[in-house]
Amino acid sequence: MKSTSVLKRLVPALAGAAATALLLSACGGASVNQAAAADASKPQCGTVNVALNAWVGYTANAAVYSYVAKEKLGCTVVQKDLNEQIAWQGFGSGEVDVIIENWGHEDLAKQYITEQAVAVDAGPTGNEGHIGWYVPPWLAKAHPDITDSKNLNKYASLLATSESGGKGQLLDGDPAFVTNDEALVKNLKLDFKVVYSGSEAALIQSFRAAEKNKTPLLGYFYEPQWFLAEVPLVKVNLPKWTPGCDADAEKIACDYPDYKLNKVISKKFADSGSPAAKLAKAFSWTNADQDSVATDIQNGMAPEAAAKKWVEAHPEKVEAWLK
Repeated sequence: MKSTSVLKRLVPALAGAAATALLLSACGGASVNQAAAADASKPQCGTVNVALNAWVGYTANAAVYSYVAKEKLGCTVVQKDLNEQIAWQGFGSGEVDVIIENWGHEDLAKQYITEQAVAVDAGPTGNEGHIGWYVPPWLAKAHPDITDSKNLNKYASLLATSESGGKGQLLDGDPAFVTNDEALVKNLKLDFKVVYSGSEAALIQSFRAAEKNKTPLLGYFYEPQWFLAEVPLVKVNLPKWTPGCDADAEKIACDYPDYKLNKVISKKFADSGSPAAKLAKAFSWTNADQDSVATDIQNGMAPEAAAKKWVEAHPEKVEAWLK
């Protein structure tokens, strides 16, 4: 009798436990399915085409954006070496999704954002850009008045080179860079000739050598720029920029404006719902951030490794981009 009584009590208990287990299993399955469904409903990143312009600061921005897109969002990132003007053409053809650092280019913005509507402004990078004319520190110390553009003709013969044809040389970088220098030389009536070094690297090496060897040099330069921590170039004061003074490219006779650098992305990419488009809009950091990554790259670190180093050191900034 005792064994029978125990069996009678066990059967309903086992049945209840089984029912509970089935119920929990069903609920668990629903949760898993709901999570899977929710995950499936999220836009997949896919492939992101990032233009890569030819200066180390841009490379730093692109490296960090690309690293976060790949490692945090699972995107496939394709970087394409393009100069500034050519990169904008890719918005219409679908070959470019992101320009991660844009310096002004009001003419291109009008063409591709306003008129063709194939690109959109994705907001500021947080970087403040400055373009101007600079001399090596030794030259500014030896001739303090050279930092006023009104006195440059006085030093034209000192700054002449074999490439400047007897005139003073103003050394520029890549011809594709934003520059008003030929118009400035003409309109400020300077006895100078613009000579293009061909690249950022050549421009930097020229300034480095000029400071080391105490040779005269006047050149185009800009910030943010890692090199300024190595050689603190001295800016030449051009006539002050005022709104509209650079409206006519042929008549420019004023300094460059301060640039609030921004990102530009294709309209198709912006409308796709891709998490990488959201990341591009959210991406923002400082000149110091960019310079730290650019310095690592310049010192031989692979861009992706430099990006990884920065991302791991600044998790709070990255998380803010991904919210």
